[in-house]
Amino acid sequence: MSFGEDFRRRIKETKTTRWVRFGIVSLIFFGWVAWLGNWWVALLFILLFDIYITGYIPLTWWKKSKNKTVRSVMSWVDAILYALVLVYFVFAFIGQNYQIPSSSLEKTLLTGDYLFVNKFVYGPRVPMTPVNFPLVHNTLPVLNCKSYLDNPSLPYHRLKGLRKVEQGDIVVFNFPAGDTVMTKVQNPDYYSLINMFGRNVVLNNPEQFGERIWRPVDRRENYVKRCVGLPGQRLRIVDGEIFVDGVKMEMPKDAQFNHVVQTRRFPITEEQWDELGVSKDDIYMEQKLMTEGDSLTLAANRLIMDNGKVPPIYVVPLTSGMVDKLRQDPSVAVLYRLSPHAEPLFPAGVSEGWTRADYGGEDGLLIPSKGMQLPITDENWATYERAIRVYENNPTAQMVNGVLHIDGKPVEFYEFKMDYYFMMGDNRDNSLDSRYWGFVPEDHVIGTPMRVLISFDKDKSLFDGGIRWNRVLKDANPDKK
Repeated sequence: MSFGEDFRRRIKETKTTRWVRFGIVSLIFFGWVAWLGNWWVALLFILLFDIYITGYIPLTWWKKSKNKTVRSVMSWVDAILYALVLVYFVFAFIGQNYQIPSSSLEKTLLTGDYLFVNKFVYGPRVPMTPVNFPLVHNTLPVLNCKSYLDNPSLPYHRLKGLRKVEQGDIVVFNFPAGDTVMTKVQNPDYYSLINMFGRNVVLNNPEQFGERIWRPVDRRENYVKRCVGLPGQRLRIVDGEIFVDGVKMEMPKDAQFNHVVQTRRFPITEEQWDELGVSKDDIYMEQKLMTEGDSLTLAANRLIMDNGKVPPIYVVPLTSGMVDKLRQDPSVAVLYRLSPHAEPLFPAGVSEGWTRADYGGEDGLLIPSKGMQLPITDENWATYERAIRVYENNPTAQMVNGVLHIDGKPVEFYEFKMDYYFMMGDNRDNSLDSRYWGFVPEDHVIGTPMRVLISFDKDKSLFDGGIRWNRVLKDANPDKK
């Protein structure tokens, strides 16, 4: 029998129900190809046609096996592979779950919240490392090795979504400074470790810091913060209030700032803190009795008893509602917001004297946007160096006598290739965010959380309040209107 005759026979013997299934799958497939905007992918239709109609590739050979064990085992393998492929596509193009690991967005999102992150809203990214295990992010448990292959690697491409990132959105994104990590110490990140200990110390002590590895964009650690600055805007923070293009932004209802709390005599119990809504990990207590000269920042407004002893002093993040409750508590003697001190912030060398609460200088920080043409000078090079060199892949970029050079050629104006965002946590004094490591490029944006699937309180047992039932299916961004 010739190939043509055999081909016609196979088509003729295909049942009507299988043709119907093939038609439905074909419509979904070509809709997906059109969404991708890459018609080369349509060549996979040949494989799809063979799977449903002609069956030249013996993918179901095991169904004809006379060995019952082989049929049983392979049926499970087939079901698992099918499920993994389905999960891969759902996670890549629709959405996936995400756990809140830290308190940077409390009380909007709590540590232990499991979220459904919608990737469809901003348009999903085509996976840049397409060969990966779909149920883990970058490291396989137990084996402690990479869960993906570096090659093949695809360039950044985002499919059409419903809208772009908006002011006030809570956004899940890949950590921009997470391109290089030390395998044994991933927090703080590699660049922070270099600043703290020096490059030679970090790289020459693998027993302490581990091996240095590079991660592609979509395999970097997932972060979640609130977008407070959009491409092309100027952002400035004054006494904790955010100003964008000179306009003060509305403060999120559950935004928190560190406060000093001192009681008149007795410590505040864990039960009282829990009732107030303060996480155990966020409570810092000044344990020792203070004398003149000790902890001057806290001692400025402290209460000293007649015997010279100092009642308990706490530093805790509080919302405005928590502050109001504590002010009504007669056992609280001192309550005031703690002023942040100057510290190393982004951009290095420019941010001298800035604090978490007073940031951006007089003019504010200009956030790059796609197509923006900006003259790069010695003064703003530190602000945009990483975006130009790393995020936009210009490794040769450098300043020579006050002029930007790329590939050895002078550039009068640099035109940005991507949009950038400024992200911050609602727990304003306890969030490592854009104030520390800079802008978030658009190719790092994953999606926005829609709902809290379930929430676990790690400070409580599973059967004694460990599950926060009141948060199940709760809106993940109630401040967004």
